[in-house]
Amino acid sequence: MNDQPPEAGRGIEFGIDIGGTFTDVVCRRADGSIRLAKVPTSRADPSRAVLAALGTARAEWDVATAAITRFAHGTTVATNAVLERKGARIGLITTEGFRDVLEIGRQMRHQMYDLVLHTETPVFLAPGHLRREVRERVDAAGRVLVPLDEASVRAAVRALLDQEVQAIAVCLLFSFLAPAHEQRIAAIIEEMRRGLPVSLSSEVDPAFREYERTCATAFDAYVKPLVADYLANLEAGLARAGVGAPLQVMQSRGGLMSSAVARRRPVRLFLSGPAGGVVGGLDVGLAAGYRDLITIDVGGTSCDIALVSDGRPLIRAEGLIDGFTVRVPMVDVTAIGSGGGSLAWIDAAGSLRVGPESAGSEPGPACYGRGGTRATVTDASVVLGYIDPASFAGGTMRLDPALAEGAVRREVADRLGMDLARAALGIHRVLNAQMAEAIRLVSIGRGIDPRGYALLPLGGAGPLHGCALAEELGISTIIVPPHPGVLAAAGLLGAAVEHEVAAAFPHPCAGLDPALIRPALDALDARCRDLMRDEGLREADVEVGHAADLCYIGQSYWLEVPLRLDAADPVGEAYAAFLAAHDRVYGHAPPLPAKFVNLRSVHRSRTGRAAIGAGHDPGAAAPPTTRPVQVRQNPGPVPAAIWQRGAIRAGDRIPGPAIIEQVDTTTLVEPGWTASLGKGGALIIARDGTP
Repeated sequence: MNDQPPEAGRGIEFGIDIGGTFTDVVCRRADGSIRLAKVPTSRADPSRAVLAALGTARAEWDVATAAITRFAHGTTVATNAVLERKGARIGLITTEGFRDVLEIGRQMRHQMYDLVLHTETPVFLAPGHLRREVRERVDAAGRVLVPLDEASVRAAVRALLDQEVQAIAVCLLFSFLAPAHEQRIAAIIEEMRRGLPVSLSSEVDPAFREYERTCATAFDAYVKPLVADYLANLEAGLARAGVGAPLQVMQSRGGLMSSAVARRRPVRLFLSGPAGGVVGGLDVGLAAGYRDLITIDVGGTSCDIALVSDGRPLIRAEGLIDGFTVRVPMVDVTAIGSGGGSLAWIDAAGSLRVGPESAGSEPGPACYGRGGTRATVTDASVVLGYIDPASFAGGTMRLDPALAEGAVRREVADRLGMDLARAALGIHRVLNAQMAEAIRLVSIGRGIDPRGYALLPLGGAGPLHGCALAEELGISTIIVPPHPGVLAAAGLLGAAVEHEVAAAFPHPCAGLDPALIRPALDALDARCRDLMRDEGLREADVEVGHAADLCYIGQSYWLEVPLRLDAADPVGEAYAAFLAAHDRVYGHAPPLPAKFVNLRSVHRSRTGRAAIGAGHDPGAAAPPTTRPVQVRQNPGPVPAAIWQRGAIRAGDRIPGPAIIEQVDTTTLVEPGWTASLGKGGALIIARDGTP
């Protein structure tokens, strides 16, 4: 789909985000002009959709691939490998006596009263016969108690190689304080099988808590061969297409890294795609003048929710992948199985349910005409008149309303004994209730009142549900980005290159000499500088930040706080910040003794440009048309003004009911809400009567 006429010139940048249903493509030229596309995701080989997008760029947008200077990519390959159990066959090497840490876990059960118990630890990563012990021991102060027995290492490695492992994870006791034994094991593995992927816990997650460190290291090894092959195939395809720009990949913290570094740190690719949407949403919100946002990315398969407070996305120290803890810094995104492709179904009690199963892109919703027969949210949107079958996806994909009506009638309306419109509205209501509840969990559940935030819907389906969600949550302002359907891909172009390195630093705050902190941070900064140098960045183009993890003495979990060595009292300032954070998170902060747990260094490029989501591309002015739609506020169809997004000008006020169409999404303005053009080209939808 074309958004503007082609223009010649160099400095072309591509952002490509692979979703469960569509692969979103954004192309930006040096003059700021852009192209947008959504192509169906090729599930068997996601790189095919990426290369198909390049073919579109050459054929329809007059893009010379040799002129591409930046290629940023958000991928779900690492996450899908875990969800589908398609990672590598890995071996795990541990200290003698600790081979079952991965299986024992924390002895905590989330479902205590289930009649059938299921393991809640990721034993599938390395079953018992693929776990081996070696003789060595380091104590809690980092002192070597038992030297590394290299004969036991060679025996363990040989046993794993005989079982045809494709990668090895190494996690020794207290190796985050003394990594020499792990490093020697890696050298022995390289001697015995050159090129075999190895993940060391002292590099992947150098912090205490043995189970979490073992999990992170095992996950890193599990996805490493698959990620390496995927990125190598994609790079080869880009090279064949004539793209000379280096491939950059979004990581879970919201920063980019080169594919070469991604191969070494693949565990940091979890939530790669959703992080791009949060970065793009932040950029749009700031441009519109809002610093407190709830972003909700509604795609075809899932819905990703994140909070931005005071202009900063929330970063959590660990995330959940398929219910398993992975201790890697991540943008705080909560995902649920609710999207435009979510299937509507009737449960055994006769109640309407929506999702989590999705029609995806193959075969897709019934209205796609690709063999799908079950009703989806998109089919309901067609029935309600929200989506014009002739102009869906900019007219590149024509929908069949008869198939949508047939699916909704057969799967829902007839089974519940209601008319077609009521059934379609019911599908939307159930989906909206699920998404609203998820937003409450990440806001009210953490002591944050969503009424003080603006809602920023994105994704192909997000703007259709914005008004209903905001009304349910008591939110009075909705910000619809200029290009919400591809904002995750746009966010890739607005993201900075970033690397974070952490190390254990177990010291009580009381009596801690700040002079001890400087050498530790210098070592972390040196590792970050090496990573940034691998990205081709000069030190002058890099911003450096430091943080520390603190907890009360005797506490098992910590909180991250900023660390400024140039402060008059760095340790006292960090302790005060810890008390404030503890009060905010847990509701109390007694002035008890605390300790440093970890130090971290974060290096970010200064060269990140604003995401294209902050721009507005006005088209030809045209008066709105009308068509009947069904809204939840009226018992029957009502006439709605149909606007084209590019025809909206500053000063236009669009009261609901109204539909705003554009190539990548459709926005529904419900009765009681009014839309107008805001700063940066964002569409501001305000509740009537809001000052």
